[in-house]
Amino acid sequence: MTHIDGIHHVGILGRDLDGMERRYRALGFTLTPRSRHLLAAGPGQRPVEGCTANLCAVFDAGYLELLGIVDESAPDPWHTKAMADEYEGLRLLNLETTDAAKAERRLTEAGLRTSGVLDLERPVDTADGPRTLRARAVHVDPRATPETYLGIAQHLTREHVHQPRYLHHPNGARALDAVLFVVADAAFGDVLDRYRRVLDRTPEREGPLTLFRTGPARLEFVRASDAATILPGEPAPAASYPAALTIRVDDVAAARDLVENAAIPTLTTTDGFSVSAAEAYGATLFFTG
Repeated sequence: MTHIDGIHHVGILGRDLDGMERRYRALGFTLTPRSRHLLAAGPGQRPVEGCTANLCAVFDAGYLELLGIVDESAPDPWHTKAMADEYEGLRLLNLETTDAAKAERRLTEAGLRTSGVLDLERPVDTADGPRTLRARAVHVDPRATPETYLGIAQHLTREHVHQPRYLHHPNGARALDAVLFVVADAAFGDVLDRYRRVLDRTPEREGPLTLFRTGPARLEFVRASDAATILPGEPAPAASYPAALTIRVDDVAAARDLVENAAIPTLTTTDGFSVSAAEAYGATLFFTG
């Protein structure tokens, strides 16, 4: 068994958390209240208040994290400021596990150096009052995964994240269906082999895409030389990078009306519409039914 099945969350990183919040509310997402992170620097260490805070768009399975650096002087045990210094935008992929320790062993067996199992906490508001969200995470050495900052995450208090009151979005969003990566042609084979070993799955082909199914979602990969066929006019912030998210909505036409009424440009796609990364803080958004 891989002990890895599904997308836990993806993260858009930036220093303008206020701007991200305004834009994603305008895009029709319900966001959780802002919450400051308590992060452990190493396995077994006590979490301390770090430099980041977040808001999240939560779905039945998985969520989209808007991750902001809110205090440059605060501790940075997870090296988030260095990540933002490289470039801001869609940066993080955390896969889902029910056992972080076993998932960490799986990553090690796949030849990847990891952080070990780290603890995370942050205060959250619930219908029953303030509570503490707790999770465990394993980070892969980013030098081994130039296409993204890859981690594995385990909910310890899932009910504090996936609260029913946050699952209903004005744009009708129901699920995070896919994450798309653009990968440098020369690295494409190595990247696919890495995810094949981590997920213990065989990839599939779908037009220019190579994809892995993981839980209810998909990880999609396209060669940089083919990226323009899927992401016309979109900039490339790095040789390999997370480029786009696919969001499934109840009613594509209604979602598009909401977005365009907020004066956000859209582009027609085969099965819905898209919003450029330039309009969504570094993540192209595909909306499908």
